[in-house]
Amino acid sequence: MIPIIGALLLVLGLASGAFLVLAPFAIGPAMPGASTWILFPGFTIVGYILLAASARMPFISLASRLAGALLLLLAFGSAAALFAIGNALFQPTADALGLWYVMGLGLLLGVTGFTIGRASADPAKT
Repeated sequence: MIPIIGALLLVLGLASGAFLVLAPFAIGPAMPGASTWILFPGFTIVGYILLAASARMPFISLASRLAGALLLLLAFGSAAALFAIGNALFQPTADALGLWYVMGLGLLLGVTGFTIGRASADPAKT
């Protein structure tokens, strides 16, 4: 039960990040509120911890790499959107602060996910 709840929280955290990335483009739900800003890192971290705490080592490696990859994709999407806005290729309909937030946290958490995945893949080599 705990791994399922962890996976669902992780998905909700990633969805919160996606809403923050899409908000300046007026895609998706209404403007994300403070709860979305808090739930992106909160659900992502808590979901990963619940998922990893009840799993075996090979699954932890896979889950960490998958979560890291998805977070890095969110960070890349944010960076690409900031590039487009910064070069006047697109005029945002909302504040782009969420893009900076998702880019920074996505890079930090994504790289951490890959590091944990690599370390848990072969604990004898670390």
